[in-house]
Amino acid sequence: MFAPLTWGLVALALAAMVYAVVLAARDKRIDWTVLGAVGVVEVGLVAQLVVGIVQYAATDRDVSGPFFIGYLIGSLIILPIGAFWALAESSRWGAGALAIACLVIPILELRLHDLWAV
Repeated sequence: MFAPLTWGLVALALAAMVYAVVLAARDKRIDWTVLGAVGVVEVGLVAQLVVGIVQYAATDRDVSGPFFIGYLIGSLIILPIGAFWALAESSRWGAGALAIACLVIPILELRLHDLWAV
């Protein structure tokens, strides 16, 4: 995997999570700033999907294909679900749901990194 992209996505997702937690603590709805950060993370995840599939197809490593591709695809659907939930929920819990979705991304990224490093 392309390590700078992975660590950049982890950092940006954690920053978006912290901002969403601050919004939830202040009893505010999500705003365009956090949605923009989530959008940038999502674009990075699409790029990682493409890079990951190309690298998987060209490698002779012993990487579990279904798990690897599953994590790549799974990471793509988490943030849109969290963002939709946050937009639909008019209380602080919308920002909380988005914060949890943003927290899941670094976990999936670290697991992808571990799968690739084996």
